[in-house]
Amino acid sequence: MKILLVLPAAEHLRVAAGRKVPRRAMLRFSVLPLLAVAALTPDEHEVTICDENVQPLDLAAPVDLIAITFMTALAPRAYEIAAHFRARGVPVVGGGYHPTLCTQEASEHFDAIVAGEAEGAWPQLLLDLQQGRLQRVYRAACLADPATIPIPRRELLANVRRHYVTINAVQAGRGCPHRCKYCSIAAFFHSSYRARPSAHVLDELTPLPRHFMFVDDNIIADRAYAAELFRALAPQKKRWVAQCAIDIADDPELLDLAYQAGCRGLFIGIETVSEAALSQLDKSFNAPQSYARRIATIRRRGIAVQAGIIVGLDHDRPDVFERTLRYLQALHIDALQLNILTPLPGTPLFEQFRQSQRITDLHWAHYDFRHVVIEPAGMSAPQLQEGADWLYAQYYRLDRVLHRAARTFWEVGPLAGLVLLRLNLTYRYDNLRERIRGRNPAAARTGTWHLSGTGKATRSAHTVE
Repeated sequence: MKILLVLPAAEHLRVAAGRKVPRRAMLRFSVLPLLAVAALTPDEHEVTICDENVQPLDLAAPVDLIAITFMTALAPRAYEIAAHFRARGVPVVGGGYHPTLCTQEASEHFDAIVAGEAEGAWPQLLLDLQQGRLQRVYRAACLADPATIPIPRRELLANVRRHYVTINAVQAGRGCPHRCKYCSIAAFFHSSYRARPSAHVLDELTPLPRHFMFVDDNIIADRAYAAELFRALAPQKKRWVAQCAIDIADDPELLDLAYQAGCRGLFIGIETVSEAALSQLDKSFNAPQSYARRIATIRRRGIAVQAGIIVGLDHDRPDVFERTLRYLQALHIDALQLNILTPLPGTPLFEQFRQSQRITDLHWAHYDFRHVVIEPAGMSAPQLQEGADWLYAQYYRLDRVLHRAARTFWEVGPLAGLVLLRLNLTYRYDNLRERIRGRNPAAARTGTWHLSGTGKATRSAHTVE
C-alpha cells in the first residue's frame, strides 16, 4: 500500500501551494511521532510524510491510506483533511494526543483511531485493513516495551530538513511520573515513565551529527537512568538541548554529568511565580522561592534556560504580566514560552473547569495556549488576552532580545548565546508576523476593556466565543 502520514498545521502557519515556508525553523524539530509510525510499518508498504508546516498537502495524492497525528488545537484541520480523503474513498486513521483523550469524538471523523501508543496497534491495523476487517478503535493491550521501540525513519524528511532546527530528535524515555493537572502528557501516559535501554539510545545517537535534541518530556524522570545515559554519552562529545524539571539544580552530580554529556540548554516549566497558583496545578514541587537559586545554578554550569510560563491561573491578577516580566528579567531567563491557561480535554484541569462551567470556548483551534478559552478568576477574559500578548511582545522587544543574547553569551557560553539569539529572534519574528502587541492591564486607568486589533492576523482581535 501507499501510505501518507500527515501532520496538520494551524491556518496561520500552514504552507499552501506557492506560499513560502515561514522563517521559524528554530521552533520546528523532527516530527518524531510520524517517523516512529513509519518505522513500525512493514517494508512492503511505501510511506511518505507531509508536515503542513513546511510543505503543502496534496489532496489529490494517489494513496491507499492516510494517517493523521494531532493535538487538540489541530483537531479541526485534521477533521477537514479526513473528510476530504474519505470522500475520495481513501481510508483515514487518526492518532495522537487528541484522538487518545477524546476517542469518541475523533472516531466520528475517521475510519479508525489508534488510541495510545502506536506500537502493538499500528501493525495490526495495517493487517486488518488488508484483510478487509478494519476496526473502529485500536488500543495496544499494554504499554510498549521500550526495548522494542525502533529507530525513527529520519530519511523521510531529507527533502525538507532545511526547514527544521534539527531532524535529529531523539527520545530516551516516554512519559513523566508527575501528575500536573493541566498536562496532557500525564493523562496520555497515566503519569508513568519508561526508558529505553541506554545502549539502544547510544546506538541511535552514534551516527547522528554533533548537534541533536532530546524530546523527552522530562529527561531526568529516572535519575539513575539519566546519570547512566549521560556518562555513556559524554565520550561522543555531542551538543544537545532537552526538557526537564527544575530540580536538576538540586543534584550537582547529575547537573555536571548533563553538561559533560553535552547539554547546553534546558526547557523548564516554572509555570508561575506564585506558590498558591502552583498548588492549583498540583505542581507544588517547583517551589517558587527557590527559582532564583536553581536557575542561577543551572546557568553557572553552562546550560541556558528557556522557561515555560502560564498566565491566567486563579491567583493571577491584572498585575501578573508586569510582575512576571520583571521576574523573568531578574532571573536571567534566556528565552520564554508563554502559555495562556488552557484546560486540554482529557486532563483533570478540563474536568475541573467544565464542572465549574468556566469553559467559554470549545472551538478546538483556540486551544493553542495563545487564546483565552476560560473565564479567569482574577481578571476579565479580555484583560487576560491583552496582558498575555503584551507580556510576549515586551519580552521579545528587540533591545531586550539583544541584551539577553549578549548576557547569555558571556554568562553561559558562546554556543548558548548564539543559539538563544536565533531562538529569541524567531519568537520575535512570530510576534511581528502575527501582529501581537497587547496592552498591560495594570497600567490602565479607566475605561471598558476590549481586544485591540481589527484583522484576522491579529491574535488580540480574536474574541472569546
